[in-house]
Amino acid sequence: MTKTSSAITPTASHPWRWIPSLYFGQGIPYVVVMLLSVVMYKRMGISNTDIALYTSWLYLPWVIKPLWAPFVDMFRTKRFWIVTLQLVIGAALALVALTLPLDHFFQITLAVFWLMAFSSATHDIAADGFYMLGLPEHQQAAFVGVRSTFYRIAMIAGQGGLVYLAGWFEQTTGSVSFAWSVVFFVLAGMFVALSFCHRAVLPHPAADSLRTSTEQPLREFWRVFAEFLGKKHILATLAFLLFYRFGEAQLLKLAAPFLLDAPAQGGLGLSTQQVGIVYGTAGVACLTLGGILGGLAISRFGLKRLLWPMALALNVPHLVYVYLAFGLPTNIWLIGCAVAVEQLGYGFGFAAYLLYMILVSDGPHKTAHYALCTGFMALGMMLPGMLSGYLQSVLGYPHFFVWICLAALPALAATAWVWGHIPPGFGARREAPV
Repeated sequence: MTKTSSAITPTASHPWRWIPSLYFGQGIPYVVVMLLSVVMYKRMGISNTDIALYTSWLYLPWVIKPLWAPFVDMFRTKRFWIVTLQLVIGAALALVALTLPLDHFFQITLAVFWLMAFSSATHDIAADGFYMLGLPEHQQAAFVGVRSTFYRIAMIAGQGGLVYLAGWFEQTTGSVSFAWSVVFFVLAGMFVALSFCHRAVLPHPAADSLRTSTEQPLREFWRVFAEFLGKKHILATLAFLLFYRFGEAQLLKLAAPFLLDAPAQGGLGLSTQQVGIVYGTAGVACLTLGGILGGLAISRFGLKRLLWPMALALNVPHLVYVYLAFGLPTNIWLIGCAVAVEQLGYGFGFAAYLLYMILVSDGPHKTAHYALCTGFMALGMMLPGMLSGYLQSVLGYPHFFVWICLAALPALAATAWVWGHIPPGFGARREAPV
């Protein structure tokens, strides 16, 4: 037996037994904290300003998760972290369900969402590390599409299925708090079941039990962090990571409230179920399709040739919300098509962002540097999102969406700054030599 096989599969477990459920479980808490909470708070009567400000703070664990990633390596196994954190997330989901009927539900559930966010960010570290330890290199490449697909399915289930379920219970029972409590109890039960399932089916890679000294990982981490900040053109890189989605970060927090608000408040007056279908299902499906098309396009033409078209694809479709806000159409098909166009453009343009992070991370510490890139990516979503609710309350929906379109200017400026630093042909598929 080779060293590789003994290190990876001392007790074999076929990847199809655990990869789909692991990455579905990775996606759900993020969707709950970042997106489902926005819809829930809106239905519970919280103002747009408070929703945008406080739920944007929930990005922070994903911003700073590289700071405690070494500790996940130093203590226990990644398998232990996965199973344990899924139980913690399940308990947090149950706490949300139990506290929604209380008078101070907003403050209490925000505290629980903080716990859930930190648990989810740590779970991400452990799951991604376990993926690399649990599979040989050729299977890591073969299953990368599977993990991405099931993460996207989690987004559809969260933004679409769960929002629709909550809307159905709202109509059936007449109680918004009870409806959302049921949804969170369902999620809690699912995560407890996931924890017990993964305890049984996750493999036991030999490498997952290896330990390093406490001193060396900490010293190595700070050295890796310094190397990241010492990269060539680092200021251009940071500007791109922080501003490429400057408009989208603000739109993301107010899209669902805009769809839910009554026309008297400047919204479209959709029901919770309609938002689940239009934004959570059709929108996320188009987001996924856009990402697939973006990846295929880059593999054909390379990142440098497509960076400008993709930056425009991400920002120009924001105009559909200007039309929706000024026109206030009532045709659900028209609204659905407009949302689908914006999400398709977002998915297509975001592919360039992901590949640029891979380019920046290339080198001997690519895993750690990629984690740092994702931290700056989350910061670029958190800070603009915090102010978006206040801006909308001052400007109103129509002029807020005009501002979103103007917010493309910093994104395009950052794109121009990094464009010249991208190697020609990077990302394009190369023909195998004859």
